[in-house]
Amino acid sequence: MAKLLEGKAALVTGASSGIGRASALAIAREGARVLIADMTEAAGNETVELIRKAGGEAVFARINVAQASEAAAMVAAAVKAFGRLDCAFNNAGVSGKIARTADDSEENFDFIMSVNLRGVWLCMKYEIQQMLTQGGGAIVNTASAAGLVGSHGMPAYTASKHGVVGLTKTAALEYARAKIRVNAVCPGVIDTAMVAGMVANHPRLKDTLVSVEPIARMGQASEIGEAVTWLLSDYASFVTGCSLPVDGGLTAQ
Repeated sequence: MAKLLEGKAALVTGASSGIGRASALAIAREGARVLIADMTEAAGNETVELIRKAGGEAVFARINVAQASEAAAMVAAAVKAFGRLDCAFNNAGVSGKIARTADDSEENFDFIMSVNLRGVWLCMKYEIQQMLTQGGGAIVNTASAAGLVGSHGMPAYTASKHGVVGLTKTAALEYARAKIRVNAVCPGVIDTAMVAGMVANHPRLKDTLVSVEPIARMGQASEIGEAVTWLLSDYASFVTGCSLPVDGGLTAQ
């Protein structure tokens, strides 16, 4: 049986851990060569080694997605390594500090926006430019269930993820006839280091997060990776502009 991404060239941002790493492993398992992009070099190279040990092909690039020159360099590195760029998963993101709207700081708001929204836009900007020269491609952005509904105590994060949904829809419409598909994945509460960091100083938050999930558990990073891999594949050839909830039913309530 043919692999979903056989012969494709891909990149994944924020791929040193969590959803990014799990998705990079799934993308490589399905036959793609993968550029692992992250600011954390040691952990990023661990992802590369995991892929190589499983028989896949991967390289690492240290990238700050909030910097235009580095986003451009990331795409150039993928093309240099693999000759083209067919698939991109723009996953790098931060949660920032928990604070209600009137209590949030400008520094926290600007930091979250710079990575979660500006970073996704910059990555798409250069990925799309490359894909236009090739005659097509597929992009998936990490939004969130918080990109579809409100989220107490996370005004900047929620706004940034709503922004990702809007960027995704707009780019999908703009480049549909250029054969570039653009979709977003909207995870619910996922058992990752980011969530662990959020609940570390709020002992009861974990129970609260699990309680809002109809499926009565946190999701696993690998479950997001499977959805991302499908969206990047030709099996999703008629899917663009979609913000797909992978959230255990959270946003169905």
